[in-house]
Amino acid sequence: MTSPAFLKNKQILVLGLGATGLSCARFLTNHNLEFVVNDSRANPPGVARLKAINDTAQLILGEWDKKAIANADVIIASPGVDANMSVIQDNRQPHCELIGDVEIFCRLSKSKHIAVTGSNGKSTVVSLLSHIADACNISSKLAGNIGLPVLDILSDNQDADSEFVILELSSFQLETTDSLTAASATCLNVCDDHLDRHKTIFNYSKIKQKVYQNSQCNVINRHDDLAKADTTKANDISFGLDAPSSNNFGIDDYQGSRYIFFGDEPLVACNRLPVVGKHNELNCMAALALGYAVGWPLTAMVYALGSFEGLEHRCKQVPSVDDITWVNDSKATNIGATLAAIEGLANAHHQLILIAGGDGKGANFAELKPAMAQVDYLITLGKDGDQIAALKRDSKRVRDLKEAVKVSRELAQKGDMVLLSPACASIDMFENYMQRGDQFIQAIRGGF
Repeated sequence: MTSPAFLKNKQILVLGLGATGLSCARFLTNHNLEFVVNDSRANPPGVARLKAINDTAQLILGEWDKKAIANADVIIASPGVDANMSVIQDNRQPHCELIGDVEIFCRLSKSKHIAVTGSNGKSTVVSLLSHIADACNISSKLAGNIGLPVLDILSDNQDADSEFVILELSSFQLETTDSLTAASATCLNVCDDHLDRHKTIFNYSKIKQKVYQNSQCNVINRHDDLAKADTTKANDISFGLDAPSSNNFGIDDYQGSRYIFFGDEPLVACNRLPVVGKHNELNCMAALALGYAVGWPLTAMVYALGSFEGLEHRCKQVPSVDDITWVNDSKATNIGATLAAIEGLANAHHQLILIAGGDGKGANFAELKPAMAQVDYLITLGKDGDQIAALKRDSKRVRDLKEAVKVSRELAQKGDMVLLSPACASIDMFENYMQRGDQFIQAIRGGF
């Protein structure tokens, strides 16, 4: 494992004691580096685990500690910690370097990196890539915002054993990352999300576009200007829902069906893809483009698509015996994800009942208004449910998911679809989006 010389003989402060903070503690301990951990919570869940990792590390709880920040030469901020907070900016010394775990990883890793960010679809795309790599016998690890914390790959020396590391990167991680040099990289899309932290869509877009810095090949969504790289390369690959030009991916008709094409070569019928909706057609094309850019065999990748089973809580059908199609899209924590789900699932053959609401994180819900024409009934709940309810006449406000499912059953007829796609974070009512999705499934099955 490469030694982190840039951290030696430094006063190191780790901000946040979640999964990332613990992985930082493990990594620093493995390198015999002293550090301080600071968390603003009085009782974060990682205290016992930190003690097991390093029982001599100083731990400061209950507030962001001005003295510890002022004394630091290096601050390693967890993604959930806003590095622009005044307590950090006002007390951090000019010489102090503020970085994240992904930045440390990028400075030390010897693997090739495939980097994926975007407001929506990134977990699906990196999971597709990981599945494709396994099917093609390509050595890889999945890490970052999904999978392993990146420093655990270094701590366990898994980086040396993997030809590729597939990185899902959030805007919070990219904020503190400047040394990423990906073999292929994409920003899938950009829509209103995390504006409570990033303030404007322009700032958010610029942070997302950091994924392209030093990338050997950019994979570009032709339909989303906010997600495109500032500069183009001759070997860039694009994807989109229109017919592609040479060496790009797109959709065209072939033998009476919609097909994914690479240039003028038909690859696979869209109705044969393992995930449904036009947004997932884009996700499949992005995964193929990212793999193709680093030399993975295209024919084998297309074949591997067929055995992918999709992600939990992402446009996944819930089995039931009531002749209603229930779709759990609890992972749709922003407006763009819900728009994509509605666009991909609404059709003339069934009524669509949408359950939405939660913590909107400062988003402008007016963007959902045009899509309401494709929704037959709207049911809302949670902190910002009233704002969403105002988008459609005769919408119904409920207390919880159990009531939402009950009302949906009263509205639905045989063959109709009920879609949980909240367009909001879950933290106002649930521990996370997984718990929200699980409670939806329990309510459908009568588990409450």
